[in-house]
Amino acid sequence: MDAKLDARSWRLDLRHERRLRQTKKRAKTSAKPAVKPAAKRAMPAARKVDDASAKIDARIRELGDWRGETLARVRELIHEADPDVVEEWKWAKASSPGTPVWSHDGVVCTGETYKEVVKLTFAKGASLPDPKKLFNSSLEGATRRAIDLRQSDKLDARAFKALFRAGVEANRAQARRRRR
Repeated sequence: MDAKLDARSWRLDLRHERRLRQTKKRAKTSAKPAVKPAAKRAMPAARKVDDASAKIDARIRELGDWRGETLARVRELIHEADPDVVEEWKWAKASSPGTPVWSHDGVVCTGETYKEVVKLTFAKGASLPDPKKLFNSSLEGATRRAIDLRQSDKLDARAFKALFRAGVEANRAQARRRRR
């Protein structure tokens, strides 16, 4: 009886060793490369900004109608209001090409385009002073406010720049509080 147990345990030991070798082989062949492929490497910040600006340019050209002109004009006003603004392209997915975003110490404003409107959504719009009543959409929310621009609408440039600067200042104030 002892001989049977010894033979059986010997066979189990062999099987165990074989499994270990197979596992090690699989681990070697399926090991991930130490260097990420070029497409997955982190992009330098300057290149991201250039890429976002190029995407916004392309979006304006792609629209080719009043919406493109409106988005281009708003972009110009934003850069006049804050020369240090950072252009980003966010939230791209299969169902949406993405959205232009203007940031300074956080998101200040997004510029979405729809069939009937160009929507400028201010991330902290509810806390911004709006004496000229530019906000005309998303008024019920606790945080965001938006400006819907239709084809016939004219945007008050001075009031818009003041509103954008207030958004930048709100972000700066929040950034200062976080650093403390």
